[in-house]
Amino acid sequence: MSSKIEVLISCMSHDVKNLVTRTNIKTDALVINQCDIDRNESFSFGKNHNVRIFNTTERGLSKSRNMALRFAESDICLICDDDEILDDDYANKIINAFKDNEDADIIAFQIKDAGKAYPKNTRKINYLTALKLASWQLAFRRKSIIDKGISFDITLGSGVSKAGGEENKFVYDCLRKGLKIIFAPITIGRMIESESQWFHGFTPEYFFDRGIMTKKLMGRTLACLYAVYFIFKKYPLYRHDINMTSAINKLFRGIFARE
Repeated sequence: MSSKIEVLISCMSHDVKNLVTRTNIKTDALVINQCDIDRNESFSFGKNHNVRIFNTTERGLSKSRNMALRFAESDICLICDDDEILDDDYANKIINAFKDNEDADIIAFQIKDAGKAYPKNTRKINYLTALKLASWQLAFRRKSIIDKGISFDITLGSGVSKAGGEENKFVYDCLRKGLKIIFAPITIGRMIESESQWFHGFTPEYFFDRGIMTKKLMGRTLACLYAVYFIFKKYPLYRHDINMTSAINKLFRGIFARE
């Protein structure tokens, strides 16, 4: 297996050189920079590391992720957000994790300061635990994704939906096509405080879009059951933004909306 890792970053109108430095990139990287021009660039740094930049006027996080999947080159790719700082030894940690789990197609890692609780042991990801994953945890064997023709759903994610969910749909599609996904309790970086590009509170639009998203993931029947769980489980988080009756009304309207 190649020892090269490529970091895939999606961003909007960034100074890419500053972003690469701040993120602590120490491997090759591919940056999809959604901005007002269509132009490709590249620069080298460190020990023969190369950063390729695709400036594009396209909009939408899933479109950006798909462009990264299409143009990535390394055997192992790591999805990274623009508000993340990678550990100095992230590459070795990821490479060793794939060596220790040779049958894993995707490995979800730990990112500190992300407001998430992580399991203490390595475990296989299923349809239930997949709902807890974020894209910035994921490293994958590029060939596994390409060979199965898997991509991000462009009707979900920042730019088209208030409820995100593109990473959950991506992981579900991977599971449906037989890929093995595991979680490894290995920290590879940390989040820095920044304003989310897609989450702007528990608005009525958020719950409507979440209904659409969960139906895409689970089908209408299971989405209805999960909606009830979500409404009660997340009540302490959204109760100051919207009342429970309005939230569940919007959630079910999304589930039963025509596509």
